[in-house]
Amino acid sequence: MSLHRGPSLPYSVVAGVTPCPSGWLLQGAKIHGATFAPESPRVYESFLDILGEHPAHEIVVINSPIGYLDTPEMGARTCDREVRELVGKRGSSIHNAPSRAVLDGLIEWNEAGLDAVTATMLPHYREVAKEMSPFRQRSVYEGHPELSFFQLNEDTSMKRSKKIEAGRDERLDVLESHIPGIEQVLEVEVDGVSDKHRYDALALLWTARRVFGHAAKRVPAEPEWDSEGLRMEMVY
Repeated sequence: MSLHRGPSLPYSVVAGVTPCPSGWLLQGAKIHGATFAPESPRVYESFLDILGEHPAHEIVVINSPIGYLDTPEMGARTCDREVRELVGKRGSSIHNAPSRAVLDGLIEWNEAGLDAVTATMLPHYREVAKEMSPFRQRSVYEGHPELSFFQLNEDTSMKRSKKIEAGRDERLDVLESHIPGIEQVLEVEVDGVSDKHRYDALALLWTARRVFGHAAKRVPAEPEWDSEGLRMEMVY
């Protein structure tokens, strides 16, 4: 995967990003050689604020579609279908991305057959779509927390939903076994952000590390592009 490295810093910065009620939750980490040091989580009001951060994040894995089919009649993206199949019992959490017609307001979400969860996310998706370009895909990648947890759990889907305490505990156990210093990160309070959002951002951060280290996989394996030249894929 193509990376853009800053010329002067002794370390690189990567991040996992997921929507939250007050904007975007970003969980970043510094990478220097074999050292992977998660930092305190932060909430950003807009996706543009994340893109404008200094030093720039070399890799961002975000829980938002990047690349869209033009109309509802074109069906679901290949990556949505394949990831849903890959994660098995957690596949119901992988929702089809809206079409660009819905995103642009040409068709109402309910007329396009979208679920209510996706409808509530449309403002976040529009933010990302407004700023994305093929050039930005050198550093910003689409991911999904359940896909990241699948990889963290040795290519096995989580047994329980993150909506229940047992499911959140299951995810925390997997994160603690992979990410050093996670206890200190979780001690930092973030107003209005739930544990499930924090665990999602940490899982996506782990995927960002894998992208940075050229270890991530793409879904689908063969790239697909939308009408604006954006890759329609997820990484894990």
